[in-house]
Amino acid sequence: MEVVTGALPSLLPKLAELLAGEYGLQKEVKGGIIFLQAELESMQGALKKISKTPADKLDDQDKIWARKVREMSYDIEDTIDTYMVRCKGGRKPAEQHGFKEAIDRTLKWFRQPMIRRKIATEIREIKSHVEEVAMRRDRYKVNDTDVAKPVAIDPRLLFAQYEVKELVGIDEAREEVIRILMEGNTEVSKQHGKIVSIVGFGGLGKTTLADVVYKKIRARFDCSGFVSVSQTPDLKKLYKELLYDLDKTMNVETLDERRLIELLREFLQDKRYFVVVDDIWDISVWNMIRCALPDNDVGYTIIATTRISDVAEQAGGAYKLKPLSPYNSRKLFFRRIFGNENKDSDEETVKCPYKELDEVSDRILKKCGGVPLAIITMASLLACKVRNKMEWYEVYNSVGTGMENNMDVENMRKILSFSYYELPSHLRTCLLYLSMFPEDFEIDKDRLIRMWIAEGFIQRDQGKSPFEIGEFYFNELINRSMIQPIQDQYGMLYLYGMLNNCRIHDMVLDLIRSLSSEENFVTVLSDMDSTSPSNTIRRLSLQNGKKSHVMAQGTGNLLQHARSVVVFPSAVAQVPALGSCRVLRVLDLQDCNLSQTNSLKYLGNLYQLRYLSLYSTHISQLPEEIGNLQFLQTLDVRSNPISILPSSVVELRNLMCLDFESITRVPNGIGNLTCLEQLSWLCIDGSTINIIEELGQLTELRQLCILLDKWNDKLLECLHKLQKIMDLVITVHPGQRSIGGLDAWVAPRHLRFLDTKHGCWFSTLPTWVNPSFVPVLSCLLISVRELHQVDLDILGRLPALCFLQLEVDNKNLGILQGLIVSPCSFPCLELCYFWEFVWPVVFQKGAMPRLRELRLEPLFYVREARGVGSSDGGLDLGLGNLPSLQDVRAELLCEGPSEEEAKQAKAALTHAAKMHPNHPIHGIYIEVY
Repeated sequence: MEVVTGALPSLLPKLAELLAGEYGLQKEVKGGIIFLQAELESMQGALKKISKTPADKLDDQDKIWARKVREMSYDIEDTIDTYMVRCKGGRKPAEQHGFKEAIDRTLKWFRQPMIRRKIATEIREIKSHVEEVAMRRDRYKVNDTDVAKPVAIDPRLLFAQYEVKELVGIDEAREEVIRILMEGNTEVSKQHGKIVSIVGFGGLGKTTLADVVYKKIRARFDCSGFVSVSQTPDLKKLYKELLYDLDKTMNVETLDERRLIELLREFLQDKRYFVVVDDIWDISVWNMIRCALPDNDVGYTIIATTRISDVAEQAGGAYKLKPLSPYNSRKLFFRRIFGNENKDSDEETVKCPYKELDEVSDRILKKCGGVPLAIITMASLLACKVRNKMEWYEVYNSVGTGMENNMDVENMRKILSFSYYELPSHLRTCLLYLSMFPEDFEIDKDRLIRMWIAEGFIQRDQGKSPFEIGEFYFNELINRSMIQPIQDQYGMLYLYGMLNNCRIHDMVLDLIRSLSSEENFVTVLSDMDSTSPSNTIRRLSLQNGKKSHVMAQGTGNLLQHARSVVVFPSAVAQVPALGSCRVLRVLDLQDCNLSQTNSLKYLGNLYQLRYLSLYSTHISQLPEEIGNLQFLQTLDVRSNPISILPSSVVELRNLMCLDFESITRVPNGIGNLTCLEQLSWLCIDGSTINIIEELGQLTELRQLCILLDKWNDKLLECLHKLQKIMDLVITVHPGQRSIGGLDAWVAPRHLRFLDTKHGCWFSTLPTWVNPSFVPVLSCLLISVRELHQVDLDILGRLPALCFLQLEVDNKNLGILQGLIVSPCSFPCLELCYFWEFVWPVVFQKGAMPRLRELRLEPLFYVREARGVGSSDGGLDLGLGNLPSLQDVRAELLCEGPSEEEAKQAKAALTHAAKMHPNHPIHGIYIEVY
């Protein structure tokens, strides 16, 4: 399904199913459906042509016709879905039998003729409506010559955007801001605070500039933190994030806002601190944050970023960020298009590798006005165009007036909207759905993809699961620079080797909000940015603000046709009544407090529901009526004190994702859920041991997390049957560790993530842990009783490994000397944790080129480390050979008499960290045993 064609892509297959299925349709109804199929297919073709044309280039009559068809397709699909549910009937509870079952069968038999007569009437009405719309269409033809052609996108851009770690031209601005911050940097001036407010409109690079300044000079301060505010800030959350950045050891989860401010002031009062406050929209919010950042006698530095000049002036030290110079604009533009074809020049002008494209390049760059986001967007569109000036002029002319005379948001929208219209129709729909999320919201990838699946946005493909296709869509949106992967403080894009979160740029969000509102795709209610509800709400997003609560209460009658409802926790005091939302597909109440809700039984009436998230909603049980949701695909009840799931859960035969806490028990019969692809956390103890055998029936599982009270050999037999597993976590209860239980298991070739470190030990490194068997393994957390140098060499050859946590049994360590990490090994590793190593590990030059975080806890017994890696008897692990290192921690174990040696070892490691050109964060500790 896509926004430009309404529900047509998912509706047409359903019409075919009605004709082919055993629904007992009357002859007249079948004829009507055949007519609808043919007519709607023609409409879909016309809408696809319209969808490739920017809205400002469409005739008003074409817009009206397209809107009518979209709305009509939604209503038709709702009618068909409701009929299919009624014909198939509800669930058949296992406990229902005998006389009651006979009565229900009889009533169902009597109801069928009434249901068929009703659908016959509705099909006649639909047919009449379609004919009316079709006749209107004949009066207003779309001129094919006005329809834009699709633009191909070079897939290498996914990698190109990560290779440009800093925007071209940012160095000059960075050094200028640092110079302003450090002016008069004497011992006396250090005692005074300095504030710089970077101001400019969205997309100019304010956050990027603040970030590179932050990373460049934060090591000069006692502590530092970086927080983002946004239009509708959650100050309590912001204070917590700032405290975590400043001191990761603080536990502030239970503190209220007042106490958080006090704690911040107390902590910073005697420290020279550096804080970045990003994206301020209101001076009152700045004042609240400023209250938590005290003036002191040792000095401080604060950088603020904002789009609003008045805010910058009042905050102090306004620094107006300038657009890129023509030189740097060309440099960025050509680098993104031509890659290695374009050699950066030291000359005053950057030349285009193709002379005939020089003039059109200048014209395109003039439209971009030095705005990095606009330049990157246009470059992405041109990357795979033929190197022909006519092709490039076609792109140039499609952008409209651009930024030749001014720099307002509307012109930026025209550039971004061109990129939007170049997306395939299914990606346009998926992108528009992101307008459900608030500004600056960290969007969980799995959550988003499950919503896409529930809405029907994912096109089916033989051999791939819907989630895998959704991951491809997600990566494509990143590839096309429409969404941004979220990096951590070290610039890492991946958590445990996998991309998990994204954010949408403010300018892109502004664009898709505008498009969603125009096409009645999403209705947003919030204080800062509310779109006016139409007569029919298709998708509702309740976001931050007091007004949204009032508005939500007035939309009850408008939600009867809602397909998605997402409520964000600070939006409303009470979730609006949803019992009448009979066509609802997606309901997400994550983090909303439902503890005072009288009953959730109404959920059982939402028969069309595909996605239900009650994550962290403070509920203690689910209603038995949940079993009515026969189309449900995702059920997420994590972070809730639910002791057992209702028995009806095992009747949800279409369920693909089931997430709950390890304290939650599942009923018998879980083997019936043969569509399950994701299951976590499944707790198996003595009372639920039979569930292991049922697990073997879930052959579609791709993600599985299990918690065992003790090892059971039946699990090995089960795992042999699960050949589609990609992510596997097995945890054995502390004190009941298993040794060798998994030795006979052979992982599937497509395994990406394996975590067996907690209580599940391998005797030695498994033979399948090598590049030939698991070429895509990116995350490995494993415990082995014996480890040899050859084992470490094999691990180093895994081509996709990004995260390694390796624990050894120090009593059975099968080595007689320190381990060596060889040159060219671990080419992709970014995080490395070595646990319980008696002997030290030495990193040779060329090893782990991407390693950013290293943990050696506990590292070794110091008496065994004397002279390792050093000719003079000192300690040298080769930390200087790790070019990307940003964080190193080590715990040194020693006997009492060796404490002095331990201090010397600590001093050597600390010195190595300080001498490293990256000046990594470091913590070296000593433990005496």
